[in-house]
Amino acid sequence: MSPFLLKPKFGAHQFLWKSHFTDQDLGLLDVVRSLGLLLFEVSLGDDVEFDYAAMGRHAHSLGIELTVGPGNSWPAHCNISSGESENRKRGLAWHKATIDRASEMDAAAYCGAIYSHPGYILHQAPDRDEFLTAAENLHVLAEYADRLGVKLVLEPMSRFRNHLVTTATRIMELIALAQHRNILVNLDTFHMITEERDYGGAIRTCLPLLWGIHACENDRGVPGGGLVPWASVMEALQGRSVPTRMLFETYNTGPAGFGFSRGIYQDLCPDPEDFVRRGLAFFSSTFGLKA
Repeated sequence: MSPFLLKPKFGAHQFLWKSHFTDQDLGLLDVVRSLGLLLFEVSLGDDVEFDYAAMGRHAHSLGIELTVGPGNSWPAHCNISSGESENRKRGLAWHKATIDRASEMDAAAYCGAIYSHPGYILHQAPDRDEFLTAAENLHVLAEYADRLGVKLVLEPMSRFRNHLVTTATRIMELIALAQHRNILVNLDTFHMITEERDYGGAIRTCLPLLWGIHACENDRGVPGGGLVPWASVMEALQGRSVPTRMLFETYNTGPAGFGFSRGIYQDLCPDPEDFVRRGLAFFSSTFGLKA
């Protein structure tokens, strides 16, 4: 395997630690930085409230890049691809409000299945009109986010979470229809295990617009030892002229965790810091990459 032009930047998702971020959790950023990480993704929603500006200032002081995701309370009717016009309007307003919070936090990007709603699955042949509607509204959101200096980053999800965009090819088709320079792609090695036969090929498909990768195993465990073909992943990322964002993502488990509420019934992340350390050790020992 040829060497990286620029080694990846490593980070972690808030969900390794807890489900809802609060003002009392600013110290998590110090923990993240002490682990050698430079990225942190925080989850927002109607049930999340904290001092966004204070978090942004603290992250900046530590040299941590923030990303925002809509992973907490997101009303199901706020869906920009819905067949109901009122739901599409609600979806645009809801995402704009979340982008406002991301901007207040000085977050670099707003990332997720923004084109639809996780859990919204229509068991029918793909509807071209639904796809076009999503693209039209993504253009609106991308323009809004661009004015605030926030990237709009779309993540394909598996067939068990949505029906509209499940593959790398599909997300690139949607972005082409949306026609806005402020839309990028985040891939997730967990969702890809269901939908992609060729990880390297999927990554290369998105490479021109690739923002980053959510990294975990097929069971959402620590990278290494599972089914994800990491050699294929890393080979596809060789030679990039910008560093790839590799962000560990899973849900805190164990007696005090909330993994069960997210459909995880194995104790995969009882200790977030250990999860990160083992993940970094895997990338270091296997590919010579260090945080």
